[in-house]
Amino acid sequence: MQKPGGAHRWRIIFTVLGAVVVALGSFWLLEVMNKNAQDINASKNVNEPDYFITNFSLVRMDLTGKPSYIVSGTKLTHYPADDSSDIDQPFVRKLTPDMPPMNMNAELAHIDQNNTRLQLHRKVVVDRVASPKAQNLTLKTEALTVYPDEERMETDVPVDILTGASRIHGVGMKANNATGMVEVQNALRIVLPPKPRPGAAAK
Repeated sequence: MQKPGGAHRWRIIFTVLGAVVVALGSFWLLEVMNKNAQDINASKNVNEPDYFITNFSLVRMDLTGKPSYIVSGTKLTHYPADDSSDIDQPFVRKLTPDMPPMNMNAELAHIDQNNTRLQLHRKVVVDRVASPKAQNLTLKTEALTVYPDEERMETDVPVDILTGASRIHGVGMKANNATGMVEVQNALRIVLPPKPRPGAAAK
């Protein structure tokens, strides 16, 4: 025979247990929500820039301790997610021993891959004066990828090149500053200077 008040005690115990379960469930849900919020905020912080520099100039050295190239611009914005940077109004001067410097201008630039790849965008102009080892070079395009440490650059968009007295138009290009080789891949058109007439006297 059940003692008086036994059922009442069990109801109280079940009620208390139910309250504990609800409280634990609410605590767990709150922890999950807080963790998700922290993950979202951390993701936002990683994808957002962590600093910027205005009117800057950076010098990258080669393995011998000599300046390899100089990068300057009106603003540099750094992104910690992949350690990359965006540059407004970039100017790049590539320095190569026994060669004249190569100057590069554009409206925008992106540096990534451990500062070994430079992507120039919009109104890209590259200039190099003539030297005993290479002809003068002027290159114009809308996008150019430069690998300064490897002395090469490339693009897959239309390009206009003036080298020596010859003008080259095409789509897609690969160039090596160390060897002076320029390869235009598609829709190639070359305009050569006129040959001097035989027997023409120099003035």
